Amino acid sequence: MAIDFTLSADQKNVQQTARDFAENVLAPVVREADREPDPLKAFQLTKPAYIEAYRRGIAFGMLPKEYGGGGLTNVELILAAEEICAVDPGFACTLLVNGLALLPVWYWGNEEQKRRVMGAATSDASGEWIAGYAASEPPGTPGGTANFDSPAPHPVGIGVTARRDGDSYVLNGRKYWPCNVGGWDGNGANVNLVVVRTDPSKGGTEGLSAVLVERGTPGVTYNIIDSFGHRLTPNSEIIFEDARIPAENLVEGTYGNGDLLINRNFAWSGPVAGIAAVGVARAAYEAALSWCKTYTAGAAHPMIHFQNVGYVLGDVAARIEASRYFCWKAAHYIDQHGYHGELIGAMNKVFCTELLLDSVYKCMQVVGVNSADRTHMFEKYLREAAIFPIYDGGNFGMQRRRVHGVLASPNFNPRALMDNEFVHFVKDMEVVDTVQLIERGHLAPA
Repeated sequence: MAIDFTLSADQKNVQQTARDFAENVLAPVVREADREPDPLKAFQLTKPAYIEAYRRGIAFGMLPKEYGGGGLTNVELILAAEEICAVDPGFACTLLVNGLALLPVWYWGNEEQKRRVMGAATSDASGEWIAGYAASEPPGTPGGTANFDSPAPHPVGIGVTARRDGDSYVLNGRKYWPCNVGGWDGNGANVNLVVVRTDPSKGGTEGLSAVLVERGTPGVTYNIIDSFGHRLTPNSEIIFEDARIPAENLVEGTYGNGDLLINRNFAWSGPVAGIAAVGVARAAYEAALSWCKTYTAGAAHPMIHFQNVGYVLGDVAARIEASRYFCWKAAHYIDQHGYHGELIGAMNKVFCTELLLDSVYKCMQVVGVNSADRTHMFEKYLREAAIFPIYDGGNFGMQRRRVHGVLASPNFNPRALMDNEFVHFVKDMEVVDTVQLIERGHLAPA
């Protein structure tokens, strides 16, 4: 039978290993770390758990075995991710970003870069090695990176420039929101993959590239951002002031293709974000179900026996199941198609994160005002769920635009995903709605 939702013994082992780690190693530190007001200290409280994740092969399980990684398939990755996200999606995001930073080196780097960077990541005796991925930039006019692939030249879109100067690139500008980049002490991760504009005269579909910025590079400073959710992962501002890096730190195959790197990265992370939403919704649903089977709300019997409670929780359970299997489908597709899934990854991320944010709130409505009491976990579930639709490319920016670009392509087959057909994402599918022209008093796409 071609379609079988039964997990194999290896897949079940990955799931159980992650569940054991999440419930017995991570869970005991989550409440204290989440309530720590200093975001850097909150992140540092998770360091022992991270080291244990490293030692168990979880921190770099997504990297190929050839370079020291765990060699997990994408299906196996999301099986593990659901278990960790059900306990804390912020910590899981820290692990995810290791992949966002280093998988592009695997895709596009030369052999020396692959062995140097991924080899270092997977052979650290301390277990503290961490990588950051930096694409997003601060808001402004111009500013922000939702329209990173705009065809207009600098300063529209990506604003951090990398000017070639002999055997070096000199970086100037700011990034805002990238995860992990500040490292454990706020002074830099071991390495950061940074999307930059290597040709300011060209737009985002031609002038972008990716470079590796190593810890200790002069001219680079970090400021930790204080966010309301995902508090156990560190978001930062990076400031580059004439920061000089070796020209050999340009990831070879990304030159002029930084736009495709961003789209491919956020396609890969789509089902991971989707399954993170599943994990949080699962935790909220299980807590609400337990509550309703325990408390009466003043009636003669527990709340679960009321129709509205049973109907709402039944709908939530169905949404969780549907979203989980969509994530499995997306991850399986990415496994089958060379780590490409620009269409299905974006669709999956948008659908699951928005549907399940509403589901978490429905669980809170069932519990009632007691869900607002921070003695319980519901307020944390809501904060975490609210992050999913706005991070990882943003559903109103990069994610939906990628879907739009594919659907608008003249050669798009609307049955491609149903038939497991490879959807080749190309530059012509970008910029579909980043530029508008005023023609005869009306807005028309360029």
